[in-house]
Amino acid sequence: MKGSNTMKMKAAVMTAVGKPLEIREVELDPPKSDEVMVKILATAVCHSDLNVLNDPTTPMPQVLGHEGAGEVVQVGDNVKTCKVGDKVVLSWDPACGTCAFCRTGKTNLCESAFGPMFGGTLMDGTSRLHMDGKPAYHMSLLSTFAEYTVVPEMSCVKVPDEMPMTPACMIGCGVATGFGAAVRAAKVTPGSSVAVFGLGGVGTNAIQGARIAGASIIIACDIKDDNLEQAKQYGATHVINTLKVDDVPAAIKELTEGLGVDFAIDCTGNTKVGRMAWMSGRKGSTTVVIGAYPEDGELTIPAGSFHRVGKILKGSFYGDINPFNDFPIIAQMYLDGTYDLDSLIIEKIKLEDINKAFDAFGDPDANNMGRYIIEFK
Repeated sequence: MKGSNTMKMKAAVMTAVGKPLEIREVELDPPKSDEVMVKILATAVCHSDLNVLNDPTTPMPQVLGHEGAGEVVQVGDNVKTCKVGDKVVLSWDPACGTCAFCRTGKTNLCESAFGPMFGGTLMDGTSRLHMDGKPAYHMSLLSTFAEYTVVPEMSCVKVPDEMPMTPACMIGCGVATGFGAAVRAAKVTPGSSVAVFGLGGVGTNAIQGARIAGASIIIACDIKDDNLEQAKQYGATHVINTLKVDDVPAAIKELTEGLGVDFAIDCTGNTKVGRMAWMSGRKGSTTVVIGAYPEDGELTIPAGSFHRVGKILKGSFYGDINPFNDFPIIAQMYLDGTYDLDSLIIEKIKLEDINKAFDAFGDPDANNMGRYIIEFK
């Protein structure tokens, strides 16, 4: 392994719960044998970053960021899946490849990363980050709000060299999760009907996934008229403002021959909407829950005649995707002109302006269907 010295770089650091990120000089150690150093070329700001910023259990100081793309600049001695010069999109959920879930193809359910993730370290329980002479912590094993990062090999997914890194960075979380919710978890079929509840970064891409899967009716459901209008450009054939309709399931049934949809996808994280999604499905339908419900929440659905309707209720984590399979597929669809990522870019900003993106989360009138993206030149 060449170049074994610790390097200094600029990063956006969480130093206090709920406070603006600070742009600081941080030291980064070289990768270990099964790790990769990536020069970050673009990184998106996701609502999950805000969740970490507001979480009192977050280890600090921590370099945030988990939607990133860039170029491999250094690899550990045992790395086999990528090489220096490769363009990669980073996955925050690296799979071990050997556990019971990985062995059966359910890599999104692998638990190996979550202990280190909650501890703010890499997979071996240690950090490659230092600030002011003390250890600093990683977010989701990635910490993409920095000029460089060291990540597990299994977090690096190679994409075509011609893929621009600015749209590519969004693939690593919200885009792939939404696409996967429709294509992998729900398994939307050609000619089917789909209702998507919640049109943030995940819901928008669930609509795109449903369109790509060949759904003939795609009903977008949200509380913001601007979001609903924008959803049409991604493939929505009908829109419903759920604040303005007394009985949403009934309205959806009116659009689907009185039956309800074949597939309902709840991206909201609201259990009341989850029930609404379930009630909007016809006999034999599938309802996929992709939004994160509160730990103390309860999802209730009618028990009467449950066995007679043949419906499926399915939770989905990371859209049931396999990053090494699905990231390149989405990138290629973008290059082919069949997947819209460019319009999901709200604004391109510099690292120094990152708190502008966080402030937008608190603005109810702000665009929440895309991402602020930090570009590194």
